Amino acid sequence: MTRAKPQIMTTPTDALIHHIHQQITAAGGWLGFDRFMELALYTPGLGYYAGGLRKLGRMPEDGSDFVTAPELSPVFGQVLAAQVREALDATGTQEVWEFGAGSGALAEQVLGELGSSLRRYTIVDLSGELRARQQERLAPWGDKVAWAERLPASIEGVVVGNEVLDAMPVQLLQRTDDIWHERGVVTGQDGGFAWEDRPTDLRPPVEIEGGHDYLTEIHAQAEAFMRTLAAHLKRGAAFLIDYGFGEDEYYHPQRHMGTVMCHRAHRADDDPLADVGQKDITAHVNFTAMAVAAQDAGLHVLGYTSQARFLLNCGLLQKMELLTLVQRAPTAKLILEHEMGELFKVLAVAPGEPWTPMGFAQGDRTHRL
Repeated sequence: MTRAKPQIMTTPTDALIHHIHQQITAAGGWLGFDRFMELALYTPGLGYYAGGLRKLGRMPEDGSDFVTAPELSPVFGQVLAAQVREALDATGTQEVWEFGAGSGALAEQVLGELGSSLRRYTIVDLSGELRARQQERLAPWGDKVAWAERLPASIEGVVVGNEVLDAMPVQLLQRTDDIWHERGVVTGQDGGFAWEDRPTDLRPPVEIEGGHDYLTEIHAQAEAFMRTLAAHLKRGAAFLIDYGFGEDEYYHPQRHMGTVMCHRAHRADDDPLADVGQKDITAHVNFTAMAVAAQDAGLHVLGYTSQARFLLNCGLLQKMELLTLVQRAPTAKLILEHEMGELFKVLAVAPGEPWTPMGFAQGDRTHRL
């Protein structure tokens, strides 16, 4: 009597780790961190954003890993909608395009404010799992909401992206003993992942003062996104909201440990090589690089400021007056300096003749990019 061989069960995490090890081997034993980050987040069916993890929510108890502004308070999207309405009117367009729509909360809020005045709300999102959640949440708006598999040759409308740029893979540069290296990932002796630095001709966009060891990022993929946006956006405007700095702050000599962070169960850590596929990996945005890439591709910078100033300019305080005390507490986090108000910035770009959106009427920092 022959006994059946036991089946070896592998989890999606095991499959992802195996897949990344295969990619390392195929690449000659070393992967740049940007490629590793791409695989960890976006490998179809296995990556963090391609699997079935909850990701967005308000508390660890709901199974989520982090909270975004639309999840924190619906007022975020309601106030942003005022800026979107002005931009639609100013550019003579009737469609909103949202990149990286997450749970669909921001779309729900903007549609709730502008639904009757919009011809279409189109979402571009790489995550099939998140798309399913979006479709369920936005079902009440029927055919007004669409999902795009690819960008059309021409976009005419207002583009919004909340926490999109920070999830784009970055390259890591490490200066050691005054020599610049690109930091990559290899298979470790324990079968996991380990760092390995290789000398490189790549450099940060500015000179880093001092001779101390220094770790930082460059953002080739996010810059490419800005160029792609410029190539497709023929009429309208784009508003990108994320955490980050202008170039002088980003590459400050004291910021020597880089900005790559991971998020899981509403806790942050700085080890992207652990728990691969089970947590988010992000890097702060170099907004100067984004603005320069957009300008070089033909767009104008309409404004750049903190999230707090942007939301206040768009009428946040008037909205807060209508809230209960319980509702005001999370909404206040959108503008408090030690919460999201200062770390998060808003960058607006557009083709055609430049104009000043309401969100930048006071406190514009474009001169600091």
